[in-house]
Amino acid sequence: MTDQRLAHVFVELADTLVDEFDAVDFLSTLVERSIELLDADAAGVILRGARGTLHVVAVSSERVEVLELFEVQNEEGPCLDCLTGGEPVVNVDLVEAQARWPRFTRVAEQLGFTSTHALPLRLRETNLGAMNLFQTRRTPLSSDDLLIGQALADIATIGLLQERAVRESALLAHQLQSALSSRVSIEQAKGVLLAREQMPVESGFELMRSYSRRGRLPMRQVAQRVIDGELTAEDLRL
Repeated sequence: MTDQRLAHVFVELADTLVDEFDAVDFLSTLVERSIELLDADAAGVILRGARGTLHVVAVSSERVEVLELFEVQNEEGPCLDCLTGGEPVVNVDLVEAQARWPRFTRVAEQLGFTSTHALPLRLRETNLGAMNLFQTRRTPLSSDDLLIGQALADIATIGLLQERAVRESALLAHQLQSALSSRVSIEQAKGVLLAREQMPVESGFELMRSYSRRGRLPMRQVAQRVIDGELTAEDLRL
């Protein structure tokens, strides 16, 4: 990894720090770039909603979504510990963590993962959520890797909060709820594409995301048009 590539990633994420941005797309970019820069195999982001409920908002694959949902539903795993303590949980060998997270480690190993990390999305006393990183190899993150990973998580936190949200809790709640509502619409649209056109859910998401970016449209709007039958897979490819 070159310094030039690292700088490009930070600029790419910082470019979204405006009054209006697509939170799901932003967090999906965070997940993708974290995998690239930290040599992970998969990643996901869990956010805490306005009432404290945890939600899976961005994932790198369907198997990660399964694992993250399992973690939330069973209240057990690295992200939960990271959220509770507000500190990174890193370089955890899943074999050694069986006593710590028995149900989580069983499912994680079934999905092919051997180690995990969790980094907090935190600013001062505000803890929005956490990002999980998963590896199929037992390759520990170095101190430099952890600095980069936490810096990426910090940019994501700032992007979600925005300066006004630090001062106004109502804006924070609205921003997070918008991201969670977008996620629901996107999941419905992925299901529509699967049922209507037998398109794998991951392919459907990437098509909608590409269409959103080309047309400068919010992901939620694109997803709703898919649900309403206004956009087909062929339309999304144009």
